[in-house]
Amino acid sequence: MVRALMVLLLFQLAGTIIQEAMGLPIPGAVLGLVMLLAYLIWRGGPAPHLRNTAQGLLKNLGLLFVPAGVGVVTQLQVLRQNLLAIAVAIPVSTLLGLLVTGVLMNWFTTRAGGRADA
Repeated sequence: MVRALMVLLLFQLAGTIIQEAMGLPIPGAVLGLVMLLAYLIWRGGPAPHLRNTAQGLLKNLGLLFVPAGVGVVTQLQVLRQNLLAIAVAIPVSTLLGLLVTGVLMNWFTTRAGGRADA
């Protein structure tokens, strides 16, 4: 388990270092996750110890949201000040995300269908 946690944290650290060095607007943790995904695809999947550790983390995922919930509660005044912007941004971004996902899914499906017929 320690080895698997070390692998996960090293990828997060590498992503953070790259993000800071290049000044990218993407969080370092996300970059680390993308690098981890590429590594796992290259290796053909996760090792058993990494899979078991990841499943353990996923079982307790709710605990990882506690700090975010505390952050929301401590920033209620800021949320109240920006309530209108937040109330507009959340549904609009959700609808845009669904629209882009639908268009891309349609494009990929028709593209894959065209290859199968060829």
